[in-house]
Amino acid sequence: MDPSGTFFTRYEDDSALVRTRAQWLALALFAAALLVFPWFASPRLVAVANLMFITAIVVVGLQITTGCAGQINLGQAAFMGVGAYGASVMEVKFGLPFWVAVPVGGVLAASAGWAFGLTASRIKGFYLALTTIAAQFLFVFVVLNLPSSWLGGVNGFSLQPARLGPIVFDSDRALYHLFLAATAVMVFGAFGILRSRHGRAFEAVRDDDVAAGMMGIDVAGTKARAFVVGAFYAGIGGALWAYQIRFVSVDQFTLFNSIWFIAMMIVGGLGSIVGALIGTVAIRAVQETITSVGPDLIERFPALSTDLVFASMNVFLGLVITGFLLLEPKGLMHRWNIFKATYRLWPFPH
Repeated sequence: MDPSGTFFTRYEDDSALVRTRAQWLALALFAAALLVFPWFASPRLVAVANLMFITAIVVVGLQITTGCAGQINLGQAAFMGVGAYGASVMEVKFGLPFWVAVPVGGVLAASAGWAFGLTASRIKGFYLALTTIAAQFLFVFVVLNLPSSWLGGVNGFSLQPARLGPIVFDSDRALYHLFLAATAVMVFGAFGILRSRHGRAFEAVRDDDVAAGMMGIDVAGTKARAFVVGAFYAGIGGALWAYQIRFVSVDQFTLFNSIWFIAMMIVGGLGSIVGALIGTVAIRAVQETITSVGPDLIERFPALSTDLVFASMNVFLGLVITGFLLLEPKGLMHRWNIFKATYRLWPFPH
């Protein structure tokens, strides 16, 4: 809904993502704030921002698969791990630069997503969720049981800092703008996908796959493509994570991580790319707050154990998911849309 008195006479203007001068100004100010952020923030906040960028890419991919195409995926962390290990192997074993290793990691994750996406053409709901959980455990099994010379086994991989010519990304501040650019490209691509015929097919299959098939949509192919796209995003996020930590092991990509990604999507709002970003920032902010405050609580109240304090994070996760499903099933983005509609209709009350 546009503000009162705003209308367009050309289709290109009416279908644009950014539609008014006020929106362009707000976007420019937001982009400028993100660009200068690392020069004013502490190193800790810059590291948290990098983690949010990586997580946002993964959650946006999950949003496409689950929120937009309706295909339940509880194995997004496994696809993220495939991308991380893929990029690590490309760099450690083959000596490829990071700007080649990262896309290769995304393609490898997309290939794994395609394999599991084929099952989505025959099953749905609870059974599809079980299948994607199997991907999580299969990933761990494969990494740990292949020869350690291939994927590092329990020892994992250590990577060198990312390089782009003479530029070495060896610190959180150096990686910040790289991750910001990658996130901007992936988010822009997600909007493009959803506004294309593939995105419309995703939504049609999500709403009613039988009706979509009767309209001529290749339902099985659409479901498989949704998994491929979502896994590709997870693979890119995992590859960037590998260069952020510069160490990769299987215990970094657990089922709990996949559930956290689901929680971020639910909190932000199903089916909304911006909602995925909002949910990522909200949940990651709470996680980092608990991580930062936890040691102080233990110091002030010695009766509290470390396990008890940090186990509260998982309790919080369950409460958040339950609360949003019961009270705000459409997420924070739905509430924001209601607020925008309220002030954009002014001064007309109806």
